[in-house]
Amino acid sequence: MASLLTRTPIDLGRLVEAVSAPDRGGVATFLGLVRNHHGGRQVLRLEYSAYEPMAEAEAARIIAEAESRWPVRAGLAHRLGELAIGDAAVAVAAAGPHRAEAFDACRYVIEELKVRVPIWKKEHYADGSVLWVDPTAAKSASGNAVDRVSGAVR
Repeated sequence: MASLLTRTPIDLGRLVEAVSAPDRGGVATFLGLVRNHHGGRQVLRLEYSAYEPMAEAEAARIIAEAESRWPVRAGLAHRLGELAIGDAAVAVAAAGPHRAEAFDACRYVIEELKVRVPIWKKEHYADGSVLWVDPTAAKSASGNAVDRVSGAVR
């Protein structure tokens, strides 16, 4: 299953259907929603952008890695453009013979996506300010990403 960058709402059912098969009894999913806060500040909406050819290629590598490490089929979808609070921003599905492999592969895909795929997030705050967040920014000692511009931990 290839990755999918989309400007339309994510269909989690379609993603699950794409990775499912009669010999795959365990399906794990992750759905990331736009939340109304970040770093103690009220968020009104987000915008996601990407260098699409590079993002698609790196996401495909992550999927291939997961599928080579575990006996699963995996897929992901990530929204681009403007999203409202509560919108699905990212979805991952992994299906394997048992739940353990599906959970492990699903977690691997979302964690690697967050640190390797060039998708940038622009946060619009209630106070009128805007901040670009680089999800591939260096990690802090706690494992949380640190925004290279502001130093904010996410």
